[in-house]
Amino acid sequence: MKKKDPFVLRHLANIQPELWWLDSDPLEPAPHAALIGDVGADLCIVGAGYTGLWTALLAKEREPSRKVVVIEQYETGAGASGRNGGFCSASLTHGFSNGMHRFAEEMPVIERLGRENLNEIEETIRRYDIVCDWERTGELRVAVAAWQLRAMEKEAKLRNEMGDNVQVLSREEVQARVHSPLYQGGLFDPDGTALVDPARLVWGLERACLKLGVTIYENSKVEWLEDVDDAVRIHTPYGAVTAARVALATNVWASLVRSARKYVVPVYDFQLVTEPLSPEQLESIGWKGREGVADAGNQFHYYRLTKDHSILWGGYDTIYNFRGKVRREYEFNAETYATLADHFLKTFPQLAGIKFTHAWGGAIDTCTRFSPFWGTSSGGKVAYVLGYTGLGVASTRFGASAMLDLLDDLDTERTRLTMVRKKPMPFPPEPFKWLFISLTQRAIRHADEHEGRRNLWLKLMDLFGLGFDS
Repeated sequence: MKKKDPFVLRHLANIQPELWWLDSDPLEPAPHAALIGDVGADLCIVGAGYTGLWTALLAKEREPSRKVVVIEQYETGAGASGRNGGFCSASLTHGFSNGMHRFAEEMPVIERLGRENLNEIEETIRRYDIVCDWERTGELRVAVAAWQLRAMEKEAKLRNEMGDNVQVLSREEVQARVHSPLYQGGLFDPDGTALVDPARLVWGLERACLKLGVTIYENSKVEWLEDVDDAVRIHTPYGAVTAARVALATNVWASLVRSARKYVVPVYDFQLVTEPLSPEQLESIGWKGREGVADAGNQFHYYRLTKDHSILWGGYDTIYNFRGKVRREYEFNAETYATLADHFLKTFPQLAGIKFTHAWGGAIDTCTRFSPFWGTSSGGKVAYVLGYTGLGVASTRFGASAMLDLLDDLDTERTRLTMVRKKPMPFPPEPFKWLFISLTQRAIRHADEHEGRRNLWLKLMDLFGLGFDS
């Protein structure tokens, strides 16, 4: 570990390697039994995170008589769905600029579908009475350098022409919302982002699925898929499900469709949470609107207030482990926590002395276009969606909708999108994958330090539609 400022490290003295969301009056439903023996289903879903639960819920809403079974290798929401920052964004393309770079002609439709998707999530929460601290606060993206503000002005013009309603803020206007000496301006989207307790959202979706008759099995790792005539047999250690259709919602875990594995790599993202702010500390930073905040660098931080006025602070560092290993021990990273704490104190020097209480990390599935992609196998009996790149709290519902469309062989506005029909460029094999990711991350840091200018490596990656986000 590189030597860190002792003043910064003192703020980390009280951290516990625990999820803040699980330490705040959780509403977790009772556990489910493991799958033992053989069962049949119309639809079997592998994975009980957001994608899997949305798929189950939407499938039952579309066709209530459909028998739906969900199989989870750990427990519901054990992966990224229960450990993210709780930013529920309308963007389906990991930000507008990324979408414009890859799907420019379709962006008016994609933006509209994204807003409709977010509204439908809000309606689902209301309809099923899901208690998840939903707040439609909007998002404030802040510029900490002049070049970032210039890019925001161009983005705002394009987005507003497509039906969004975003506003560029001057230094004075952004400081009036949140006080930080680093902010030079910002872009405010008043209704394109909601904040949510991610664990309570996943548990609420779980309850809604159970209410509609979905069967969930936990602690049942799927080992392999077998084609059997007009169905697929899903094998677990103690049993199997024979289903007409299979939806794979496995996120960072190795896909059961081997040909999909080359498109995804897992990277680790980390978060800190402070102790609750006092009224005086809250007054010192403003933040009356409780907006979700992110800075506009390629390597960016995201941060928000929780229900008890703590600050969740995450992002910036993302770590790829050689050969894409996903292990529990990777979820705690002392050096990254020190970096995050240092950046926090530079953003909010008026909060010097505050203690961080919780720290954790989690794996994100990313692809070379930084946004989800879809595919099918076994003659259309199996479908999957992968590659959310950390912006999946809302887009998983859209991902589930499109995956169901593919399984039901429906021609819809979703399935006609290029982003649904075509896959990203695959990653190269190791050790070239590790080298490619390392070089790209280094180039991204260089761009942030040089007014956003992209070097030859990034220009080459742009040419081939490749790259790697923060």
